[in-house]
Formats: sequence, structure tokens, C-alpha cells
Amino acid sequence: QDQLVESGGGLVQTGGSLRLSCVVSESIFRLHVAGMGWHRQAPGSEREWVASETWGGTKRYADSAKGRFTIWRDNAENTVYLQMDKLIPEDSAVYYCYVRNTYGQTYWGQGTQVTVSS
Repeated sequence: QDQLVESGGGLVQTGGSLRLSCVVSESIFRLHVAGMGWHRQAPGSEREWVASETWGGTKRYADSAKGRFTIWRDNAENTVYLQMDKLIPEDSAVYYCYVRNTYGQTYWGQGTQVTVSS
């Protein structure tokens, strides 16, 4: 079954850290992946891109994430990670991982809630 399953969200205080994980099904992870990454969506806001990594290993970050967030993957575990440090209340959102293949198809996870208290 094609799926992405996120975990690792939760409640943390300002300045704290969380590590999000996204386990990708084998059928997606091994089929001509172009890139993968994370978006987030806060209540009343549009979904915004946070970070991404191409299959070749090039990483990019939104300005809001630079210096605080780190994306990487474990190919052996079919897992994409997002380490989030120095969290602030503005980081509170539902975080979604995605995988995009070379055919232009994008697969999304169900999301994991991150809440940063002030």
C-alpha cells in the first residue's frame, strides 16, 4: 500500500526540540523519487513548504527554517526526518511529509501536530 506515515509531533516549550519521522512505503520510496520534504499548515493559513531534499542529496530550507531545522533521510529505513531545534510558537502547525517522483506524482502523509508553547 502506498503510504507515508509521520510521527514525532507533540507539545514543546519555546526553545525546545522535536524530531519528526516519515516512514515511506517501499513502493513509493524506491520508484523514481525526485525529492522529498516537509510542509506545514497552521490554522487559518495556507500550507507552506519547510524543507526538502532531492534524491541526489541537495537540501533546501525555507528562510524560517534555516539554521534551526535539518532534513535528512535513511535509505535503509525508507524514512525522512526533520530535526527541529530552537522552536518558537510560530512553528506550531500540522507538519506533512511528501515524496515526489520523476513522473510528477506527489504523495502526502496524514500530518503530525506540532505545538510550541510560549
